[in-house]
Amino acid sequence: MNVRFGGSAATLLDELGLAPRLTVYLAFAPGAGKTRRLLEDALSLQRDGKRVVLGWIATKGRPELDALAALLPRVPPRKVKIESAVSEEFDFDATLALRPQYVVLDDLAHANAPGSKHTKRWEDALALRGAGIGVAGALNVENLDSVATAAEDSIGRAVREIVPTEFLRAADHVIAMDVAPEQLEARLRSEACLPPQKLRFLREMMLRIVNELSVSGVLPRKASTLIALATGDGDLKTFLQKAASFSEALDLAFDVALVGERDVDALAALTRDVDGRVVPIESFDPKRPRFGALRASLVSVPFGPLARRIATSPAERDVLIVDPTPFAEAPDRSMSFSRYAQTAADRMRIGYGKLTIYLGAVPGSGKTHAMLERAKQLREAGVDVVGALIETHALPETEAKLGDLEILPRRAAGRPEAGELDLEVLLKRRPAVVLIDDLAHTYGADTDQAKRFDLVLQVLRAGISVLTTLDVQNLEGLNDAVYRLTGQRVGETVPDDILEIADEVVLIDTTPETLRERLRAGKIRRFASDSALANVYRTENLSALRELALREVVHARGERKHWPFARLALGVKARERDIGLIERCARIAQRLEVDFTVVHVAGPGVSALTTALEEASRRVRARWRTVAAKDFATALVAAAQEEGATTIAVEGTRHKPLWPLGVPFARRLLDAGARQLLILAAD
Repeated sequence: MNVRFGGSAATLLDELGLAPRLTVYLAFAPGAGKTRRLLEDALSLQRDGKRVVLGWIATKGRPELDALAALLPRVPPRKVKIESAVSEEFDFDATLALRPQYVVLDDLAHANAPGSKHTKRWEDALALRGAGIGVAGALNVENLDSVATAAEDSIGRAVREIVPTEFLRAADHVIAMDVAPEQLEARLRSEACLPPQKLRFLREMMLRIVNELSVSGVLPRKASTLIALATGDGDLKTFLQKAASFSEALDLAFDVALVGERDVDALAALTRDVDGRVVPIESFDPKRPRFGALRASLVSVPFGPLARRIATSPAERDVLIVDPTPFAEAPDRSMSFSRYAQTAADRMRIGYGKLTIYLGAVPGSGKTHAMLERAKQLREAGVDVVGALIETHALPETEAKLGDLEILPRRAAGRPEAGELDLEVLLKRRPAVVLIDDLAHTYGADTDQAKRFDLVLQVLRAGISVLTTLDVQNLEGLNDAVYRLTGQRVGETVPDDILEIADEVVLIDTTPETLRERLRAGKIRRFASDSALANVYRTENLSALRELALREVVHARGERKHWPFARLALGVKARERDIGLIERCARIAQRLEVDFTVVHVAGPGVSALTTALEEASRRVRARWRTVAAKDFATALVAAAQEEGATTIAVEGTRHKPLWPLGVPFARRLLDAGARQLLILAAD
């Protein structure tokens, strides 16, 4: 096992999973599975040799939860007499005397009885961690002080037990307990339950809070953040709106920094309006801009003097130069950018199956477990459910989850992709719901489908609902972000559109430390521990991938946006590396939902590389255009304007130019009249 030494002893203990941690499981409603998750994770720690006790658990008489709780030692509750009634409370002092490594503490919003060590149970949790004992607890989002008022308006009742949001900020980990609202409604049908639309409101609040609390420890240049430098050039509101829409489309957090003397209060108000945050900026000289200390993978500036200086310098980061003039009329867009426009329309038909995607950060997040748990609930409700393809990877815990679920036979030997899902068998069996694992899997060249999701679409069209799993790193539009974080290209990808046609996208949230512990224990498929821990499974990379997963789930169910970018035009040269540039810009255009044109400005004649560039453009469904001219910058700006492109993309210079012999191409584009420019740093 590779271990990175350095830093404080506390940092090393945390890296090894030995430091006491406070983990809070945050749900958007009762019944989301908090108690089950608490018990299952506690049992996993116990199997790994940790001393775990139940400080307080609320099973509410559910037999399956009582059975799990019986497998763990419990701290006897403290008897409290109030007038003539006797109740039970968590015994803080008895827990301290036992000195366990971990304590399970359910219902953190609970107000303790008079005479208790602390007023609230969440205060017990903080005190236990302070005493060197790890704590796992649970909480509903409506109990947070920052949510309670809005929650009361939605749920129509008072929220009586309040927990400060700062408590979550003090926790080491906050895990989102996500579940489809319809699933929760069905689970609680025998009890009072909020309608799906109100559950969706609380669910979005939960996901947004967890997203805001997620802070990854990645290097500044790798941070999944767009930082907008407010210089005062042009209209500030327009600049922030355009920069914020770009960050949202690319799943980047949005920070704003003040450059120069400006109205700080006005900036803060405008930043709040676009769901951003104002951050301090240090050691940044606008006359000699350097981005080394900026925590962002993309820097945005308004068109103006600073933009010109940045365009003249080597490209340290991706840079978006924004035209800070008011929005033009939104372009008339069809769904031509979507490869699944017809599928999205078909889903409106009666009889089309429903698609539920369990989304995680990386393999090992628990997606297959969650899918199997849902299948069990459906079967108990009388739904006809079968497993067509479930990847257990010979892991005992996963195989145990199968239970007596009916598993369909796979393709027979001698047929293409033997051992894969057999569509004929599935359609003949025709269940109501089918489980098909690993949506991004790529088939061999001799099969009818290139990807498993193509086959899943056929199953949906046949009226069969599908439960499936996906890692956020397999989304095509995030390929560059994943490469930036991990240094590895993901080979198996699915188009981002697949999340839009899904009926539900459910986040399976897991801490980086838990994932690393599962990896060490051999519970994660595909990866050899040493190499994985050194790359994808580094704590900072796992944290960053988790942020991407959270944002994808938030955006997947949101309203479709019309970004202020009518068309993207990319300028390329006759060089091999520009093929990768075309593919990269195509992914950006797909996320922005805009059309894409590749412009090659060249002299007479066609080279083999030119042909390769044109073929690459066709593969990504980009419009190809060749322009012959001596002044490349002026010709590219003119061609982009003719194409209706509001933004020109170009690769930034890799080296400082040798003055006065050369001027970087990005700067020449600005001088030629370009006002909105995307400068891409070389990989």
